[in-house]
Amino acid sequence: MESGYVTTPFGRRPMSLGMLASQQLAETIEPGMKRSKWKLFRAICEARPALGVTDRALTVLDALLTFYPDDEISEEKGLIVFPSNAQLSLRARGMTPATLRRHLAVLVEAGLILRKDSPNGKRYARRDRAGAIGEAFGFSVAPLLARAVEIETLAAQAVADRELLRVTRERLTVCRRDISKLIAAALEEGVSGDWEGISAMFRTLLARIPRVATAEDLAPRLGEMGLLRAEIVNMLERRIKTKKIDANESQIEHHKQNSNPDCIYELEPSFEPKQGEKAAADNGPNAGPSDERRLKPQKPSGGMSNRAGGAADPGAGPCLKSFPLGLVLQACPSILDYGPGGSIGNWRDLLSAAVVVRSMLGVSPSAYEEACSGMGPENAATVIACILERGGHINSPGGYLRDLTRRTERGEFAIGPMLMALVRANGPTARHAS
Repeated sequence: MESGYVTTPFGRRPMSLGMLASQQLAETIEPGMKRSKWKLFRAICEARPALGVTDRALTVLDALLTFYPDDEISEEKGLIVFPSNAQLSLRARGMTPATLRRHLAVLVEAGLILRKDSPNGKRYARRDRAGAIGEAFGFSVAPLLARAVEIETLAAQAVADRELLRVTRERLTVCRRDISKLIAAALEEGVSGDWEGISAMFRTLLARIPRVATAEDLAPRLGEMGLLRAEIVNMLERRIKTKKIDANESQIEHHKQNSNPDCIYELEPSFEPKQGEKAAADNGPNAGPSDERRLKPQKPSGGMSNRAGGAADPGAGPCLKSFPLGLVLQACPSILDYGPGGSIGNWRDLLSAAVVVRSMLGVSPSAYEEACSGMGPENAATVIACILERGGHINSPGGYLRDLTRRTERGEFAIGPMLMALVRANGPTARHAS
């Protein structure tokens, strides 16, 4: 295309600033640049939504490219094609003239081709005596060459987005299957818990999945599903550990100290009055000395005192999985202000912030120590963050924490639904971990 040359459309078609910008862009082709026309066309097909063209317009572009004489587009070989409407219609699968003109206009507006109209609006080329084309009037494919890098980048991004959507859909399908079958297994095995409420929550999450969705739409749904699955797995794992404890107690005649000091759920089964009463009922009035020893609270190794006394070991607590820190901070962004330096970057920072917030909320040290022993330090800090986030909705934070601790030990409380509700309440404005 001639440098500095501006061409306006023939007839009643108006000139626009977009056309002028496309003509200026076509003059920025780097010297020696070339591209395979069919590889470039495939990239345009991949990036079609980003380029704002229809599939029918791409059919017309495909037909136009068949009139370009070489496989590679380059300035040295010319950039103008000049087929008649009749020839173009044949190669465009018999498209009618009116439809053909409409989609040619779409390609021009999208900045993929340029019009270079002759004085009478006809498309033709003038050749010299040697048969070489001197000047041609028709459609210029110079914008394709000028925008080749942009088009290839858009195509690569479209492919990556499509792959991400596929992977996200697969993970969501697996997560849905896991939750459905885990709930069915829990009901069949008679595991204690609010399974009706969990099933209702699962149905609510399913209803929120749109029929046609992008990866950005599905990512939050996948996160919520994953949270629900993790909570169900936690509940089932607690049931498995409880069964193992009961089986061990019925098989051995004396208490055997567990070698794992990190799992208070197994170390201190007789601390709970209900468990002690159950053990006494099982052994009956004729329980021997070894049985009496088994019924007494055993002080665990590692120097950890019982729940009524001194501070709980930070590493102690039931064998419950904590939730990802980023998810906790997304659900409870208010806790960030109480971290060291006004931010929270790891679990140690969150535990420190929870101690500050515990004191501010008026929660007694003993209530927090019991929560650490009953839930684990990370989960106790998470609950403190949730209580802070809910603000004025809780009249007695200390009593509420003690109640949640007791319900957790009985397998009647799950942190996951509380976190999910706060994530939904905070929405996209929630702050994340630094």
